[in-house]
Amino acid sequence: MPLRLRFRQLWNVANLTTPLGLVLALAAGCRVQHGPDGLILAFGYRWAFPDGGAFTVGNMVLFRPHTAPTARLLEHESRHATQYAWCLGLPFLVLYFTAAGWSLLRTGDPASRNPFERQAGLVTGGYRERPVRWPRRR
Repeated sequence: MPLRLRFRQLWNVANLTTPLGLVLALAAGCRVQHGPDGLILAFGYRWAFPDGGAFTVGNMVLFRPHTAPTARLLEHESRHATQYAWCLGLPFLVLYFTAAGWSLLRTGDPASRNPFERQAGLVTGGYRERPVRWPRRR
């Protein structure tokens, strides 16, 4: 594994996001296994929140039963793991949900104008870009 990914893996353990993701996965009854690039994959997440097919907490990627871990989706979620590291862990959650709210306000969709989703790749994450509806341009 490249040094940058090993550093990300260790940093996301130290900033407590990967342990939080592991606790979440185990509490939700997920089957856990090692994945590529220092990611840990959890299968069978059935709780209502969040509602995506897959989501990341630290280096832990949780998948809904109907979602397959394709190479493109893992690339997208791996970028989120890096975002957790750059945002020093738990502050990422506040920043992400603030950005999702802003995107929801502007487009009706929490991903389209969310800079974290855009940087991770909207299409690779299974999103489609929706047009800005607010504020209206004159």
